Amino acid sequence: MPLSLDQYVCEYLPGRNLPWPAAPAAAPVKARPSLERLPVKAVLWTVYGTLVAVPGGELAFESDIDFVTDAALDKTIQEFKMWNSMSRKPGAPSAYMKELFRKAFDIVRLTGGGEIKSELIWDDIFKKLMTKEYGYDGGLYGPPAEYVKKIAYFYHASIQGAGCYDGAADAIRLVSDTGKKQGLLADGQCFTPAQLRKCLRDQYSSFDPGMHFSPELRVLSADHKVKKPFDDLFRTAVAACRSKGIAPDEVLHVGSSLLRDIGPAKKVGFRTALFAGDKNSLRATGEQLKDPHLRPDVLLTELTQIAEVVG
Repeated sequence: MPLSLDQYVCEYLPGRNLPWPAAPAAAPVKARPSLERLPVKAVLWTVYGTLVAVPGGELAFESDIDFVTDAALDKTIQEFKMWNSMSRKPGAPSAYMKELFRKAFDIVRLTGGGEIKSELIWDDIFKKLMTKEYGYDGGLYGPPAEYVKKIAYFYHASIQGAGCYDGAADAIRLVSDTGKKQGLLADGQCFTPAQLRKCLRDQYSSFDPGMHFSPELRVLSADHKVKKPFDDLFRTAVAACRSKGIAPDEVLHVGSSLLRDIGPAKKVGFRTALFAGDKNSLRATGEQLKDPHLRPDVLLTELTQIAEVVG
């Protein structure tokens, strides 16, 4: 039975004890929490930069440091045994793979709408390798459409260390204890739910996001071909909540960017909470905070403060 993406991310790879880049440490923000009780029935979380810390506060397709990208590409080539089906051009294997990656990236960017789906980049590379008798273990990884998702996760996990912010799992549990529904409204890839689960289980080994998040309230950019701050993603979240009998003003959206999270959420009628717990992910200026179209209803400096907001 082939591994599911969730099994691959949360069980198979951790069991092999491979080296991975460390998650970035949160950099404290000089801010005071601003909390009040809000009459909400659901909480929609941003993932990267709010629940999960990654370098730069959001997913990247290449590292700012060339060496890190090159090392990740080398690691991916070795892990998935790609070298024998790659052209023998002068230079390091990572240099040729980077060329393939960037060409595929451009194709997906031009044809894929407002969001770049990482697995489509690797699908393009996979098809090129297949013309040179590339083979892989389908019994372990599943059909090609599932295989390229696992490659995408492996590569992204190799260029960006990821780990939940302190209190993330506790905050989710506290919201569940109030009986509120929870979901995701975030920029994310096919592997994002599995990566979030892995990071939460690193805090509590028995943590099961399935007990806390409603699948119907999961709105990710890769699924809808549009990224924040575009209205379409937020309108999709409004429709998902209405299908559960929840009006926009009964939804709290938690994010770390005024322009990408808070402003668009307010525009569709959501209540908003700005997470100001990490300088690396916080995207807010004093001038923006004065703008009524961007000013959040509450400001969290620690995720567990959400309990005081949802009651």
